[in-house]
Amino acid sequence: MAERLLAEGYSVHICDVSKENVDEFVAANSRATATVADIGDRADADRIFSDLLEHHGHLDILINNAGIAGPAVPVEDCDEDGWNECIQVNLTGTFYMTKRAIPLLRKSKSASIINIASTAALMGCPFRSPYVASKWAQIGLTKTWAMELGPDGIRVNAVCPTSVEGPRIERVIELEAKQRGRTTDEIRDVYLRQTSMRSFATADEVADTVLFLASDKASRISGHALAVDGHTEGFLNWLD
Repeated sequence: MAERLLAEGYSVHICDVSKENVDEFVAANSRATATVADIGDRADADRIFSDLLEHHGHLDILINNAGIAGPAVPVEDCDEDGWNECIQVNLTGTFYMTKRAIPLLRKSKSASIINIASTAALMGCPFRSPYVASKWAQIGLTKTWAMELGPDGIRVNAVCPTSVEGPRIERVIELEAKQRGRTTDEIRDVYLRQTSMRSFATADEVADTVLFLASDKASRISGHALAVDGHTEGFLNWLD
C-alpha cells in the first residue's frame, strides 16, 4: 500500500514495530519517512504523530493497517494474554491512531480514514476469536466514525481482504495445522475452498482498493466495508 501511494505521488509516513522492516522500507523508498512504534502503546502513538508533523506538517489519509493474527485455537484454549495483545494492537491501536489523526484530518480538503479489516469481520471464523472480535469491532467503528466525522468532510471506510498471499497467512496456516494435527497443505486447501475464486488475494489487489478509496474518485463513498476476497462463500474451516 505504501509503495503504491508513493508511486502515485503521495507523501507517505509509515510505522512498524520492527526496526528492521522500517529500515528496509525506507532504504528502498527514499521519499518515505517512518517511525518504529507499537500502535497499541499510547506513548508510541504520540511519537508517530510527532514525527509525522515534523516531516510533513499535515495529514490527509490515515490507513489503519497494523495488526497481528492472535491465537489460532478453539475459544476454550485461547490464551488470555494472547487475546489481550490482539485486541490491544488491532482494536485499541486503531482507536489510538484515529483519535490523534482527527484534528489533522479536519484541516484537510480531502480527508479519508481507511481501516483494514477482514472478511472474518463479515461472517466470523472458527479458531480466530480475538482476531475476529477485533475486526468486527473495526467495522462498527468504521460506520460510527463515518457518522461522526462526515459533517467535517472526513470519509471513513473499511477494506476487508480475504487471506493475502505471503508469510503472514502461511504462519497462520502452520499454527492451525499444528493445533489440528493436520498438514499445512490440508489447511491451506480449506482456506482456498472458502472463496468462489479459489485463490488468496494479493497485496497489490488490496493496495489497488485502498488507492481508490484514498482518491477523489471515491469522494462520495463513506461508511462502507468493501470486501476484496473473490467472494467468500463461508468460513466453514472444517475438513470434510
